[in-house]
Amino acid sequence: MPAAAKKPKYRRIVLKISGEALRNDATGEPIDSKVLDRLADELRALQKIGAQVAVVVGGGNIFRGLAGARSNGTDRTTGDNMGMLATVINGLALMDRLEKAGLEVRVMTAIPMDRIAEPFIQRRATRHLERGRIVVFVAGTGNPYCTTDYAAALRANEIGADAILKATKVDGVYDKDPMKHRDARRFERVSHEEALRKRLGVMDAEAFSLCEANHLPIIVLSMAEKGAVLRAVLGQRVGTLVG
Repeated sequence: MPAAAKKPKYRRIVLKISGEALRNDATGEPIDSKVLDRLADELRALQKIGAQVAVVVGGGNIFRGLAGARSNGTDRTTGDNMGMLATVINGLALMDRLEKAGLEVRVMTAIPMDRIAEPFIQRRATRHLERGRIVVFVAGTGNPYCTTDYAAALRANEIGADAILKATKVDGVYDKDPMKHRDARRFERVSHEEALRKRLGVMDAEAFSLCEANHLPIIVLSMAEKGAVLRAVLGQRVGTLVG
């Protein structure tokens, strides 16, 4: 079946990407151009089937607010502000690569910086999506003590997204850490209630509660698996569906 004939199950999605997923662990480079190229291919494929795509990107490849505060004594609020600025750097890098791939992109920031990005305005964001533009949300929520997971949940609800796709280093949600336990079992599907009861760590508690309250499904999948994002948006079985 040609790609143009396929219709997305989830027409409007928020793709949550961790900052660590952009890092090249072999070279130590915080932003790997090959990862950006692969992301561009994935997002182009989504647009071909008519999906509307927003992206929330983390900043952990550059600076993590809470971890930075704990490791070097940085004030938590200052550290979180630094982390939010790190997401802006990642968002601009992603925008640059997507535009070079022929995609139309808008970066929208929760912290005013009008020389490099648009301010986040809910109606403007949805208008961009309706016009076929990819929207990259940066600077989290603009507030300290809020994770980019929470920003993804908040923006997804604000723009009326049909699902959140959380791209991670593992291919779904497990009953225990698959990096440490060979017998870890992956869930194909789990309810919000069960994930919360079993403390499966899909997202931080605040972000997860927001998704649960608004019945917003979350699909956890591997960032490294080629085509996984497209298959998930088409409704095929990929990773773990929470909801």
